[in-house]
Amino acid sequence: MPIPPIVVTTAKKSFHWQWNQLMNGLAPCDAHGNYLRPISQKLNAVVPEAQKILDRPKDLLPKLIIGRSCPWAHRTWLVFQLKNLNTCLDLLIAKPNPNKGLWEIEPEWMGSKYLIDLYRLCNTPPSHRATVPALIDPIGNINQTPKLLGNESAQLVEALNKWPSHNKKLNLNPKELKQKIKYFQDLLQESVNNGVYKCGFARNQNAYNEASMKLFNALSILEKDLEDRKSPWLCGEQLTIADIRLFPTLIRWETIYAPLFNCSAEAISDFPNICNWRKRFFNLPKVKETCDSKAWRNDYFGALFPLRPSNIIPKGPDISKIINSTSL
Repeated sequence: MPIPPIVVTTAKKSFHWQWNQLMNGLAPCDAHGNYLRPISQKLNAVVPEAQKILDRPKDLLPKLIIGRSCPWAHRTWLVFQLKNLNTCLDLLIAKPNPNKGLWEIEPEWMGSKYLIDLYRLCNTPPSHRATVPALIDPIGNINQTPKLLGNESAQLVEALNKWPSHNKKLNLNPKELKQKIKYFQDLLQESVNNGVYKCGFARNQNAYNEASMKLFNALSILEKDLEDRKSPWLCGEQLTIADIRLFPTLIRWETIYAPLFNCSAEAISDFPNICNWRKRFFNLPKVKETCDSKAWRNDYFGALFPLRPSNIIPKGPDISKIINSTSL
């Protein structure tokens, strides 16, 4: 017996209302349904003096806390890897706990099981959202109490580029390229890096259409830039933080943003110069270690209930197969 149309209509209206309530908590929007990223209380990233870091025992080193699935934290992890900061900075991986809506630390550090506990230990105000990435010095204050050195990815990649290190050869933010770096930051931050979330969290068709248009317009400009420059990296012959800031978004494209966030107006393979740039970056030493497509699928598909109410986590190929299926 078919379901009466009135029942279907009522169920759809009820579900849409409940969906909006859930989305209000997950992804706030403006009056027109456009996603508004929650404002976090950002701290200016602090770089300690070299002598205060390089002579410390490992258990007292500052910790960079990241989440595997978070693209913003991925940026800082890349700098950590590429600059070989493991001797002067420790890495701590937090996992999202979808039932509590918190970042969980394994193993516990300084008696804290959740990232919010560490934030409070650092005497951050209650208004501060406990987000990754976070850079925490266990003895950063005068009275030897922990200090939050920074929690905003764009600032942290710059800070980590200047971090006290025994290896100072790689400079990802040279003065002579600052204008080019700013150009790509302005082009890509809102339209691409945040743009994929504007597509995925749009509340209505118009909001989605606008976000999708801006996303693919920016990718088209980037594609043309790479074609005209005929250089390996965004700013020329040298790898910079411009590349660092873009890679975490584009590496998640086929596994997360196209299937779950509806970034599907065009296939990323329609942008061959971008794909070649992405493959080149992926195959840099120590970059593959930061790319775990299985963890990404588990966290995105498993945790974002309003976008995937079934909580079914789809299977998918290893990220290496996706990236290396294209030829340079």
